[in-house]
Amino acid sequence: MRAEHLRLMAALSRWLEGRGKASEWLSRPVLAEFLAGRQGARVPTGRSMTGMRPLIEYLRGAGAVPPDEPEPPSGPAEEAISEYASYLRSERGLAAVTIKRETDLIRPFLAGRVRDSLADLQTLTAADVQAFVLDCARTAPPSTVQRTGTALRSLLRFLHLQGITAAPLAGAVPSAANWRLSDLPRHLTREETARILDSCGAATVTGRRDRAVLLLLARMGLRASEAAGLRLDDIDWRAGEITVRGKGSRHERLPLPPDVGEALAAYLRDGRPAQAHGREVFAGVRAPHRPLTRGAVTQIAASASQRCGLGTVFAHRLRHTAATGMLSAGASLEDIGQVLRHREARTTAIYANSRELHLTGELCPVSRLSRAS
Repeated sequence: MRAEHLRLMAALSRWLEGRGKASEWLSRPVLAEFLAGRQGARVPTGRSMTGMRPLIEYLRGAGAVPPDEPEPPSGPAEEAISEYASYLRSERGLAAVTIKRETDLIRPFLAGRVRDSLADLQTLTAADVQAFVLDCARTAPPSTVQRTGTALRSLLRFLHLQGITAAPLAGAVPSAANWRLSDLPRHLTREETARILDSCGAATVTGRRDRAVLLLLARMGLRASEAAGLRLDDIDWRAGEITVRGKGSRHERLPLPPDVGEALAAYLRDGRPAQAHGREVFAGVRAPHRPLTRGAVTQIAASASQRCGLGTVFAHRLRHTAATGMLSAGASLEDIGQVLRHREARTTAIYANSRELHLTGELCPVSRLSRAS
């Protein structure tokens, strides 16, 4: 199999050289032209996009091929969604994963109402909006209805801003009952957190990397996407701080606790591959050593918790663990909101009930320095 891919790479290289095209010309149309020639020549292998995929993925990971071109939107509703996604990206500064989640939620709403363009929504009424949310509530859980309502309000504000709807219909979206403050978020005890961290052996590259990742989540309360997006330039060793690239393109500085700094230094010194692509701190241990994704960070937490018999613990529970640990150590809700980088105080208020429950937890070193952030 390896020899076949090498022969395919050689054939592609000769074909590009014969047409005077460099690797950056390797787009889908160019690949289709290359494959058409191979199909006509009746070669035994490398005659389809599927057969070419391993080679293209390797070249793309090495930076020799541009990112895959997204499929163009199909149909008026998808074109409208693409226009709205551009607004979320350029005006609101949302991350790609957030934009996808928001557009997925409002896709059913637009699919039945956009026939030619967004202008079809000029006749939209409050009754139409309420009917859609009520239909959603009949089949979806309250949390999904709540997220759909939030995404729909954002879309309706966009439509009004663009002059498509004459009235601001965002206020017509009914609120879904989902009593978030009645229970505390699930978190780990001090002993459980220690078991997860100890499951990452310091003798292996993977263990050093995973321990550093988990400490960022459990000690500093980073989100999975923020841990994955941490870059080498974000660590200020002299000042003992890191810059966190959070939601909405916000960059905020946080003090670096000693144990987290030691774990990061151990991984960078004896773990991070020299061939790692990009400036992200965390990379895969196998070639082509691409930066970790948000999903990969979540999987690190899940695998570590499963190894030590705690079931499946995802990354966000470690963020809750950092918050409850700070609270039990005496930090105020304001302090916790600063460390977790909450935009609104009501987001942090979910931890308020724990004052009466006398929760036990581990002191998060960053809580003592949160004022400096």
